[in-house]
Amino acid sequence: MTTTIILASSSPFRRMLMENAGLSFEAHAAKIDERALEAPLEKAGATPDAVALALARAKAEDVSRHFSDSLVIGSDQTMSLAERVFHKPKDMADAASHLHALSGKTHRLNSAVAIVNNGVVLWEHLAHAELTMRPLTADFIARHLARVGDKALSSVGAYQLEGQGIQLFEKIEGDYFTILGLPMLPLLKKLRELGAIDG
Repeated sequence: MTTTIILASSSPFRRMLMENAGLSFEAHAAKIDERALEAPLEKAGATPDAVALALARAKAEDVSRHFSDSLVIGSDQTMSLAERVFHKPKDMADAASHLHALSGKTHRLNSAVAIVNNGVVLWEHLAHAELTMRPLTADFIARHLARVGDKALSSVGAYQLEGQGIQLFEKIEGDYFTILGLPMLPLLKKLRELGAIDG
């Protein structure tokens, strides 16, 4: 029996990772209010890891309600600098503020993935990447944001490593998949264990 795999995401990057790995899957975005889920968790002192896992689970559970007997993959990512958790910038001034805060420091990307079947969480996993941004001047930040435009507003750190954002960094520890928000190696291993893909 073939198991239907569903990616609970509208992210083109996560879809690309799954497609590049040769997986046969459907993609259906979860209809959840991420900020409404995050706010009480953060207020209660939840760690960035716990928030990422909760969001990944919630996305997979939401889509699983509409597709019985499917393996639904949910993923999410938080970004933290010491105790501060970052959210997507609201506007270009907010993006500049993000980059000023990250300049010359090492921040962490916390990438969570969960697999849900018929509303039951079968598996979840958390992976980290540590990214050190080089010291940036205010003038450079302004020029960089002018070059990348609104793309800066589409990611939590106000940068895209797969684009010009790579110029902001001096050191990266962690794999590419974790940085893009979908830890592929542990996910593929679990899908093989579940018999969902060729092992």
